[in-house]
Amino acid sequence: MIELRNLHRTFGSTRAVNDISFSVPKGHVFGYIGPNGAGKTTSMRILATLDQPTAGDAFIDGFSVVNDPDRVRYRLGFMPDYFGTYANVNVREYLDFFARAYGLRGKDRTRSLSYVMSFTKLDTLAEKPISGLSKGMKQRLCLGRALIHNPAVLVLDEPAAGLDPRARIQLREMIRALAAHGKTVLISSHILTELAEMCDTVGIIELGRLLAVGSVNDIQKTQQHQARVQTQILGGAAALGEWLAARDDVHSVEISGESAIFLHDGDRQAEVGLLKEMIQAGFAVAAFGSQDKSLEEVFLDVTRGHVQ
Repeated sequence: MIELRNLHRTFGSTRAVNDISFSVPKGHVFGYIGPNGAGKTTSMRILATLDQPTAGDAFIDGFSVVNDPDRVRYRLGFMPDYFGTYANVNVREYLDFFARAYGLRGKDRTRSLSYVMSFTKLDTLAEKPISGLSKGMKQRLCLGRALIHNPAVLVLDEPAAGLDPRARIQLREMIRALAAHGKTVLISSHILTELAEMCDTVGIIELGRLLAVGSVNDIQKTQQHQARVQTQILGGAAALGEWLAARDDVHSVEISGESAIFLHDGDRQAEVGLLKEMIQAGFAVAAFGSQDKSLEEVFLDVTRGHVQ
């Protein structure tokens, strides 16, 4: 439903988007991650037909943003990081204006307005002036505007910026509900914990180049695998700490009472072997568990903090 093919966008000597290629299947949520100035917004503006690539192409539902921009616009809903409002306009009038702009008439427009306001839970605020809405309600209104023509694809630029925890949770639930109904979503955010919970796959971009793409686990496998292991040793973990310190596959050992936390090289099978060796060495292991790296840790591993 979304495909970028060798996409380039330059501004003078700056390569804002540098040979990016990836695709997103129907019903998936794709997280677009990168530092400020990495090229995320430029890529999304190209997908939304608000900018043209210097080279390469991008496709929405098979239609080129270069050759078929009108068809793309009817299949795509774009939620920018900042959206304008109009003075003396209430919620219903605002959404109705965009419904008319997309050519919706009669019962189709009425049905679309009813669905969008119900889905975004703005129906109880239909007559409220936009100027009186909270930040969270304005974000819902912008999402409603992107949904009003029932697009197959949504491109959301920093939709959770400035929202309180409850509003972020509700936004996440709405995005997952949209994906469950078959909509394809590309979303950028600096709140990586949110993306990790809602995205099927992620793409990490820096200096205009795509550094990694796939599920968090897939990207993790391309890096050096190092799991954080926590164990509990009955009677105290001091002796285990000395035993672990002598191993080449264990790093950063922290001992506190009966608890030992450390980093371990290798896959899950290697962890099974380590646990077996600990038991055979006579340690009374009451608990043993590992945790893969978070999306934030993977992001720090893949990127280098460069800006342009």
